[in-house]
Amino acid sequence: MSSTMTINYSVMTLLLNDDDRWEALERRDRVADGIFYYSVLTTGVYCRPSCGSRMPRRENVRFHATREEAERKGFRPCRRCRPDEAAFHDERTALVVKACRLMEEADEMLSLEELANTLGMSRFHFHRVFKAVTGLTPKAYAGALRARRVKEELNRRDSVTGAIYGAGFNSSGRFYSAATDMLGMRPTIFRSGGRGESIRFAIGECSLGAILVAATDKGVRAIALGDEPGALIREFQDRFHNAELIGGDEGFERLVARVVGFVEAPKIGLDLPLDVIGTAFQTRVWQALRQIPPGSTASYTEIAEKIGSPKAARAVAKACASNKIAVAIPCHRVIRSDGSLSGYRWGIERKRRLLKREAE
Repeated sequence: MSSTMTINYSVMTLLLNDDDRWEALERRDRVADGIFYYSVLTTGVYCRPSCGSRMPRRENVRFHATREEAERKGFRPCRRCRPDEAAFHDERTALVVKACRLMEEADEMLSLEELANTLGMSRFHFHRVFKAVTGLTPKAYAGALRARRVKEELNRRDSVTGAIYGAGFNSSGRFYSAATDMLGMRPTIFRSGGRGESIRFAIGECSLGAILVAATDKGVRAIALGDEPGALIREFQDRFHNAELIGGDEGFERLVARVVGFVEAPKIGLDLPLDVIGTAFQTRVWQALRQIPPGSTASYTEIAEKIGSPKAARAVAKACASNKIAVAIPCHRVIRSDGSLSGYRWGIERKRRLLKREAE
Protein backbone atom coordinates (compact mmCIF):
# COMPACT_ATOMS: atom_id res chain seq x y z
CA MET A 1 0.00 0.00 0.00
CA SER A 2 1.44 3.33 -1.07
CA SER A 3 -0.57 5.62 1.21
CA THR A 4 1.39 8.20 3.14
CA MET A 5 1.12 8.72 6.88
CA THR A 6 1.71 12.12 8.45
CA ILE A 7 3.03 11.55 11.98
CA ASN A 8 2.06 14.23 14.48
CA TYR A 9 5.15 14.56 16.67
CA SER A 10 3.28 16.67 19.25
CA VAL A 11 2.43 13.45 21.05
CA MET A 12 4.92 11.06 19.50
CA THR A 13 7.37 11.03 22.40
CA LEU A 14 9.73 8.37 23.71
CA LEU A 15 9.58 7.98 27.48
CA LEU A 16 9.54 11.74 27.93
CA ASN A 17 6.73 11.71 30.48
CA ASP A 18 5.26 9.36 33.06
CA ASP A 19 2.47 8.16 30.77
CA ASP A 20 5.03 6.95 28.22
CA ARG A 21 7.07 5.29 30.97
CA TRP A 22 3.98 3.55 32.33
CA GLU A 23 3.22 2.18 28.84
CA ALA A 24 6.78 0.86 28.62
CA LEU A 25 6.39 -0.73 32.06
CA GLU A 26 3.10 -2.37 31.07
CA ARG A 27 4.73 -4.05 28.10
CA ARG A 28 7.91 -4.94 30.08
CA ASP A 29 9.94 -3.17 27.42
CA ARG A 30 13.65 -4.07 27.58
CA VAL A 31 14.35 -1.10 25.34
CA ALA A 32 13.59 1.09 28.38
CA ASP A 33 16.06 -0.67 30.68
CA GLY A 34 18.67 1.85 31.77
CA ILE A 35 16.63 4.75 30.45
CA PHE A 36 14.54 4.91 33.63
CA TYR A 37 13.73 2.88 36.76
CA TYR A 38 10.50 2.55 38.69
CA SER A 39 9.82 2.13 42.38
CA VAL A 40 6.77 0.81 44.23
CA LEU A 41 5.64 2.68 47.33
CA THR A 42 4.00 -0.35 48.95
CA THR A 43 7.09 -2.58 48.73
CA GLY A 44 9.92 -0.03 48.99
CA VAL A 45 11.64 -1.66 46.01
CA TYR A 46 12.86 -0.24 42.70
CA CYS A 47 13.15 -2.20 39.44
CA ARG A 48 14.07 -2.09 35.79
CA PRO A 49 11.10 -1.64 33.36
CA SER A 50 11.46 -5.23 32.10
CA CYS A 51 11.27 -6.78 35.59
CA GLY A 52 9.06 -9.86 35.63
CA SER A 53 7.60 -9.21 39.07
CA ARG A 54 3.86 -8.71 39.54
CA MET A 55 2.52 -5.55 37.91
CA PRO A 56 2.04 -2.85 40.56
CA ARG A 57 -0.93 -0.49 40.77
CA ARG A 58 -0.34 2.73 38.86
CA GLU A 59 -0.91 4.98 41.88
CA ASN A 60 1.88 3.20 43.80
CA VAL A 61 4.53 3.68 41.10
CA ARG A 62 7.17 6.40 40.95
CA PHE A 63 9.71 6.86 38.13
CA HIS A 64 13.41 7.70 38.42
CA ALA A 65 16.02 8.73 35.86
CA THR A 66 18.78 6.76 37.60
CA ARG A 67 19.08 3.97 40.15
CA GLU A 68 21.05 6.38 42.37
CA GLU A 69 18.02 8.67 42.48
CA ALA A 70 15.79 5.77 43.50
CA GLU A 71 18.17 4.80 46.30
CA ARG A 72 18.46 8.39 47.54
CA LYS A 73 14.69 8.35 47.99
CA GLY A 74 14.94 5.28 50.20
CA PHE A 75 14.09 2.45 47.79
CA ARG A 76 16.11 -0.77 47.75
CA PRO A 77 16.98 -2.80 44.60
CA CYS A 78 14.67 -5.60 43.53
CA ARG A 79 16.10 -9.07 44.17
CA ARG A 80 14.52 -10.41 41.02
CA CYS A 81 15.77 -8.01 38.32
CA ARG A 82 18.78 -6.74 40.34
CA PRO A 83 18.83 -3.24 38.85
CA ASP A 84 21.93 -2.28 40.88
CA GLU A 85 24.18 -4.93 39.31
CA ALA A 86 26.39 -3.79 36.44
CA ALA A 87 25.87 -7.07 34.60
CA PHE A 88 22.36 -5.99 33.76
CA HIS A 89 23.38 -2.66 32.23
CA ASP A 90 24.08 -2.64 28.56
CA GLU A 91 26.84 -0.24 27.59
CA ARG A 92 24.93 0.71 24.46
CA THR A 93 21.88 1.67 26.51
CA ALA A 94 24.02 3.82 28.79
CA LEU A 95 25.43 5.66 25.78
CA VAL A 96 21.97 6.25 24.35
CA VAL A 97 20.70 7.50 27.71
CA LYS A 98 23.60 9.95 27.78
CA ALA A 99 22.76 11.10 24.25
CA CYS A 100 19.11 11.63 25.20
CA ARG A 101 20.11 13.73 28.20
CA LEU A 102 22.51 15.77 26.06
CA MET A 103 19.61 16.56 23.74
CA GLU A 104 17.32 17.38 26.65
CA GLU A 105 19.81 19.77 28.22
CA ALA A 106 20.96 21.51 25.02
CA ASP A 107 19.60 24.97 24.25
CA GLU A 108 19.52 24.16 20.53
CA MET A 109 19.13 20.92 18.63
CA LEU A 110 22.44 19.07 18.41
CA SER A 111 23.56 17.59 15.12
CA LEU A 112 24.15 13.88 14.65
CA GLU A 113 27.88 14.53 14.29
CA GLU A 114 28.03 16.60 17.51
CA LEU A 115 26.32 13.86 19.50
CA ALA A 116 28.49 11.10 18.04
CA ASN A 117 31.71 13.03 18.69
CA THR A 118 30.71 13.69 22.31
CA LEU A 119 30.16 9.96 22.84
CA GLY A 120 33.35 8.96 21.01
CA MET A 121 31.56 7.15 18.19
CA SER A 122 31.30 7.54 14.44
CA ARG A 123 28.07 9.20 13.31
CA PHE A 124 27.02 6.06 11.42
CA HIS A 125 27.63 3.72 14.35
CA PHE A 126 25.88 6.10 16.76
CA HIS A 127 22.85 6.30 14.45
CA ARG A 128 22.60 2.48 14.29
CA VAL A 129 23.01 2.05 18.05
CA PHE A 130 20.50 4.77 18.90
CA LYS A 131 17.84 3.32 16.61
CA ALA A 132 18.48 -0.24 17.84
CA VAL A 133 17.97 0.80 21.46
CA THR A 134 15.08 3.26 21.10
CA GLY A 135 13.33 2.23 17.88
CA LEU A 136 13.70 5.83 16.65
CA THR A 137 16.40 7.73 14.83
CA PRO A 138 18.20 10.50 16.77
CA LYS A 139 16.43 13.03 14.54
CA ALA A 140 13.00 11.61 15.37
CA TYR A 141 13.78 11.60 19.09
CA ALA A 142 15.03 15.19 18.91
CA GLY A 143 11.86 16.13 17.04
CA ALA A 144 9.70 14.59 19.75
CA LEU A 145 11.71 16.38 22.41
CA ARG A 146 11.41 19.73 20.66
CA ALA A 147 7.68 19.20 20.17
CA ARG A 148 7.30 18.71 23.92
CA ARG A 149 9.26 21.89 24.56
CA VAL A 150 7.12 23.84 22.10
CA LYS A 151 3.92 22.65 23.80
CA GLU A 152 5.26 23.50 27.25
CA GLU A 153 6.45 26.95 26.17
CA LEU A 154 3.20 27.79 24.38
CA ASN A 155 1.25 26.82 27.51
CA ARG A 156 3.60 28.76 29.80
CA ARG A 157 4.36 31.93 27.85
CA ASP A 158 2.13 34.90 27.16
CA SER A 159 3.22 35.17 23.54
CA VAL A 160 4.17 32.89 20.67
CA THR A 161 7.37 34.91 20.20
CA GLY A 162 8.48 34.11 23.74
CA ALA A 163 7.74 30.43 23.14
CA ILE A 164 9.87 30.45 19.98
CA TYR A 165 13.06 31.29 21.83
CA GLY A 166 12.10 29.40 24.99
CA ALA A 167 11.84 26.20 22.92
CA GLY A 168 15.35 26.70 21.53
CA PHE A 169 14.60 28.08 18.07
CA ASN A 170 16.98 30.86 17.08
CA SER A 171 14.65 32.30 14.46
CA SER A 172 10.90 32.64 14.04
CA GLY A 173 11.17 31.38 10.46
CA ARG A 174 12.55 28.01 11.57
CA PHE A 175 9.87 27.78 14.25
CA TYR A 176 6.92 28.42 11.97
CA SER A 177 8.21 26.07 9.29
CA ALA A 178 8.27 23.23 11.86
CA ALA A 179 5.46 24.17 14.26
CA THR A 180 2.49 22.79 12.35
CA ASP A 181 4.09 19.36 11.97
CA MET A 182 4.98 19.28 15.68
CA LEU A 183 1.63 20.51 16.97
CA GLY A 184 -0.76 19.28 14.29
CA MET A 185 -2.08 22.85 13.99
CA ARG A 186 -0.93 26.43 13.95
CA PRO A 187 0.70 27.65 17.20
CA THR A 188 -2.02 30.23 17.89
CA ILE A 189 -4.68 27.53 17.54
CA PHE A 190 -2.75 25.24 19.89
CA ARG A 191 -2.57 27.94 22.57
CA SER A 192 -6.38 28.15 22.54
CA GLY A 193 -6.75 24.41 23.15
CA GLY A 194 -7.23 23.47 19.51
CA ARG A 195 -10.07 25.91 19.10
CA GLY A 196 -10.27 26.98 15.46
CA GLU A 197 -8.75 23.90 13.86
CA SER A 198 -10.85 23.09 10.80
CA ILE A 199 -12.00 19.50 10.27
CA ARG A 200 -14.28 18.51 7.43
CA PHE A 201 -16.55 15.52 7.85
CA ALA A 202 -19.35 13.66 6.12
CA ILE A 203 -21.50 10.60 6.70
CA GLY A 204 -22.03 7.82 4.18
CA GLU A 205 -23.58 4.37 4.03
CA CYS A 206 -21.89 1.06 3.28
CA SER A 207 -22.69 -2.62 3.72
CA LEU A 208 -21.29 -2.41 7.28
CA GLY A 209 -23.68 0.38 8.28
CA ALA A 210 -23.04 4.09 8.64
CA ILE A 211 -19.55 5.45 8.01
CA LEU A 212 -18.08 8.80 9.05
CA VAL A 213 -14.99 10.25 7.41
CA ALA A 214 -13.22 13.33 8.82
CA ALA A 215 -10.10 15.08 7.55
CA THR A 216 -7.90 18.13 8.11
CA ASP A 217 -5.99 19.77 5.29
CA LYS A 218 -3.12 17.37 6.13
CA GLY A 219 -5.05 14.12 5.74
CA VAL A 220 -7.75 11.83 7.11
CA ARG A 221 -8.13 12.22 10.88
CA ALA A 222 -10.93 9.68 11.50
CA ILE A 223 -12.92 6.91 9.84
CA ALA A 224 -15.65 5.47 12.06
CA LEU A 225 -18.25 2.74 11.55
CA GLY A 226 -21.56 2.41 13.37
CA ASP A 227 -25.23 1.55 13.28
CA GLU A 228 -26.67 5.07 13.57
CA PRO A 229 -25.38 8.15 11.70
CA GLY A 230 -26.54 10.40 14.55
CA ALA A 231 -24.49 8.48 17.12
CA LEU A 232 -21.37 8.70 14.94
CA ILE A 233 -21.80 12.46 14.59
CA ARG A 234 -22.31 12.98 18.32
CA GLU A 235 -19.21 10.95 19.18
CA PHE A 236 -17.21 12.88 16.58
CA GLN A 237 -18.41 16.22 17.96
CA ASP A 238 -17.49 15.17 21.50
CA ARG A 239 -13.96 14.19 20.43
CA PHE A 240 -13.30 17.42 18.53
CA HIS A 241 -15.39 19.88 20.56
CA ASN A 242 -12.75 22.63 20.31
CA ALA A 243 -12.39 22.42 16.55
CA GLU A 244 -14.33 24.09 13.78
CA LEU A 245 -16.34 21.22 12.28
CA ILE A 246 -17.38 21.73 8.66
CA GLY A 247 -19.83 19.59 6.74
CA GLY A 248 -18.27 18.05 3.67
CA ASP A 249 -18.87 19.61 0.26
CA GLU A 250 -19.19 17.79 -3.06
CA GLY A 251 -15.44 17.25 -3.28
CA PHE A 252 -15.32 15.78 0.20
CA GLU A 253 -18.24 13.50 -0.64
CA ARG A 254 -16.03 11.97 -3.33
CA LEU A 255 -13.48 11.16 -0.63
CA VAL A 256 -16.16 9.39 1.38
CA ALA A 257 -17.16 7.48 -1.76
CA ARG A 258 -13.54 6.29 -2.17
CA VAL A 259 -13.52 4.99 1.41
CA VAL A 260 -16.86 3.25 0.92
CA GLY A 261 -15.56 1.72 -2.32
CA PHE A 262 -12.56 0.32 -0.44
CA VAL A 263 -14.81 -1.20 2.26
CA GLU A 264 -16.86 -2.94 -0.43
CA ALA A 265 -13.88 -4.02 -2.58
CA PRO A 266 -10.70 -3.96 -0.45
CA LYS A 267 -8.45 -5.31 -3.19
CA ILE A 268 -8.70 -1.98 -5.07
CA GLY A 269 -6.50 -0.41 -2.35
CA LEU A 270 -6.83 2.91 -0.59
CA ASP A 271 -4.21 5.57 -1.24
CA LEU A 272 -4.94 8.35 1.25
CA PRO A 273 -2.77 10.69 3.32
CA LEU A 274 -3.48 10.20 7.03
CA ASP A 275 -3.20 12.80 9.79
CA VAL A 276 -2.65 10.44 12.72
CA ILE A 277 -2.04 11.37 16.34
CA GLY A 278 -0.44 8.80 18.63
CA THR A 279 2.50 7.93 20.85
CA ALA A 280 5.76 6.64 19.41
CA PHE A 281 4.75 3.05 20.18
CA GLN A 282 1.24 3.43 18.74
CA THR A 283 2.62 4.96 15.56
CA ARG A 284 5.07 2.07 15.11
CA VAL A 285 2.18 -0.38 15.50
CA TRP A 286 -0.06 1.49 13.08
CA GLN A 287 2.69 1.67 10.47
CA ALA A 288 3.17 -2.09 10.79
CA LEU A 289 -0.56 -2.68 10.36
CA ARG A 290 -0.52 -0.82 7.07
CA GLN A 291 2.00 -3.34 5.75
CA ILE A 292 -0.50 -6.22 6.12
CA PRO A 293 -2.03 -6.71 2.66
CA PRO A 294 -5.75 -7.38 2.11
CA GLY A 295 -6.51 -11.06 2.49
CA SER A 296 -3.77 -11.57 5.08
CA THR A 297 -3.74 -11.43 8.86
CA ALA A 298 -1.11 -11.18 11.60
CA SER A 299 -1.19 -11.95 15.29
CA TYR A 300 -0.54 -9.42 18.03
CA THR A 301 2.68 -11.29 18.81
CA GLU A 302 3.82 -11.13 15.17
CA ILE A 303 3.26 -7.37 15.09
CA ALA A 304 5.16 -6.99 18.38
CA GLU A 305 8.08 -8.92 16.90
CA LYS A 306 7.99 -6.89 13.70
CA ILE A 307 8.35 -3.58 15.52
CA GLY A 308 11.17 -4.92 17.68
CA SER A 309 9.24 -5.38 20.95
CA PRO A 310 8.58 -9.15 21.03
CA LYS A 311 7.07 -9.13 24.54
CA ALA A 312 4.68 -6.27 23.84
CA ALA A 313 1.74 -8.23 22.38
CA ARG A 314 -0.64 -6.82 25.00
CA ALA A 315 0.53 -3.27 24.27
CA VAL A 316 0.03 -3.92 20.54
CA ALA A 317 -3.57 -4.91 21.30
CA LYS A 318 -4.04 -1.62 23.19
CA ALA A 319 -2.60 0.33 20.26
CA CYS A 320 -5.04 -1.42 17.91
CA ALA A 321 -7.91 -0.50 20.24
CA SER A 322 -6.72 3.13 20.21
CA ASN A 323 -6.80 3.35 16.41
CA LYS A 324 -9.48 5.77 15.24
CA ILE A 325 -9.05 5.30 11.49
CA ALA A 326 -10.95 2.18 10.46
CA VAL A 327 -9.92 0.18 7.35
CA ALA A 328 -7.18 2.64 6.27
CA ILE A 329 -5.18 1.54 9.33
CA PRO A 330 -6.38 -2.08 9.19
CA CYS A 331 -6.42 -3.17 12.82
CA HIS A 332 -9.14 -5.64 11.78
CA ARG A 333 -6.37 -7.76 10.22
CA VAL A 334 -4.81 -8.47 13.62
CA ILE A 335 -6.01 -11.64 15.33
CA ARG A 336 -5.04 -13.86 18.26
CA SER A 337 -2.17 -16.35 17.92
CA ASP A 338 -4.66 -19.24 17.84
CA GLY A 339 -6.44 -17.69 14.83
CA SER A 340 -9.52 -16.55 16.74
CA LEU A 341 -10.90 -13.03 16.52
CA SER A 342 -10.48 -10.60 19.39
CA GLY A 343 -12.23 -7.30 20.00
CA TYR A 344 -12.68 -4.57 17.41
CA ARG A 345 -13.50 -0.93 18.11
CA TRP A 346 -16.39 -0.99 15.65
CA GLY A 347 -17.77 -4.43 16.54
CA ILE A 348 -16.49 -7.98 16.22
CA GLU A 349 -19.07 -8.82 13.55
CA ARG A 350 -17.77 -6.02 11.31
CA LYS A 351 -14.26 -7.39 11.79
CA ARG A 352 -15.42 -10.85 10.74
CA ARG A 353 -17.18 -9.49 7.66
CA LEU A 354 -14.20 -7.37 6.62
CA LEU A 355 -11.82 -10.33 6.85
CA LYS A 356 -14.21 -12.61 4.98
CA ARG A 357 -14.61 -10.03 2.20
CA GLU A 358 -10.85 -9.54 1.89
CA ALA A 359 -10.26 -13.30 1.68
CA GLU A 360 -12.65 -13.73 -1.26
